Amino acid sequence: MLEVRQLHISRGGKAVVHGIDLDVAPGEVVALLGPNGAGKSSIVQALAGAVSHSQGSIQLEGKSLSGMSPDRVRRAGLAIVPEGHHLLGSLSVHDNLRAASLMLPKADVDPAIRRVLDVFPELQAKLDQPGRALSGGQKQMVCMAQALLARPKLLVVDELSLGLAPLVVKRLADVVSLTAAQGTGVLLIEQFTTLALSLASRAFVLQRGRMAWSGTARALREAPEVLHSSYLG
Repeated sequence: MLEVRQLHISRGGKAVVHGIDLDVAPGEVVALLGPNGAGKSSIVQALAGAVSHSQGSIQLEGKSLSGMSPDRVRRAGLAIVPEGHHLLGSLSVHDNLRAASLMLPKADVDPAIRRVLDVFPELQAKLDQPGRALSGGQKQMVCMAQALLARPKLLVVDELSLGLAPLVVKRLADVVSLTAAQGTGVLLIEQFTTLALSLASRAFVLQRGRMAWSGTARALREAPEVLHSSYLG
């Protein structure tokens, strides 16, 4: 499904990602781990079409995403849940969902919104509230619902658990697992490594923009020295 090969990214004239390879299969959860500054956010932005890469390729189901705008990337089937629970704070939850559904045919919008509300029934009572009135967990639910509206082939979740209570994190983790079980590939970028490795079948570990380790999540759980070395240098 997703194939990233020899990806190089520069920001402000400085190389920040150096020849990264990674892949995600349909129905698979893959964790991308590493300390702050390792290059994870740059990779997410490159996948989303928000930043360009100087070398390498990004393909989704054999179709190149290189050079595509964020809108075209999303139409190709790659959806991002960005770090930070970003919503249009002055719009209601319902209008935030409608704003994210503009790429859908008009006849599909209401059924798609009903479908994501089935995934997140907690939002049903919040539909008329402005985005800024929601808790952090509720905002993250809306962001995930927005990403799921068009049934993406690949879902990229950037910092699922950031600033959220454990019960909310478990609720969101269950949705990640359900999404993968329905055939969508998931790339999970997460600082909480225990959570990421409990959800993922495979993992990649970045250090200073380079791939420091790759393998099964189980193998990484059994080799804590790998994460210790990557996070503490």
